[in-house]
Amino acid sequence: MTPKVSHVIDRAPDRSVDKATANGLNPVMTDERIKGPASYFPSIEKTYGRPVAEWKSLVRQHYPAKHMELVAMLKTEHGLGHGHANAIVAHTLAEDKA
Repeated sequence: MTPKVSHVIDRAPDRSVDKATANGLNPVMTDERIKGPASYFPSIEKTYGRPVAEWKSLVRQHYPAKHMELVAMLKTEHGLGHGHANAIVAHTLAEDKA
């Protein structure tokens, strides 16, 4: 007589692969994720169709305005969302400060 099994836990091996490896990239690169304002840059370029360098140039043309004035300019005159505008301004000001 076969014993009854109340439940069976299937413990299949983990075959998940991180996105970098799945895309054929070097998995070591995934340890160095982009952080801070620059993490917004791919989304900014995709959403607004202009390279970040153009947005930074535009910000620099409005110097010596303050941070939030520059954010407001990008939002009102160019339709950027607050987070995207803030990321561009913060990164540009940090670059120019160094």
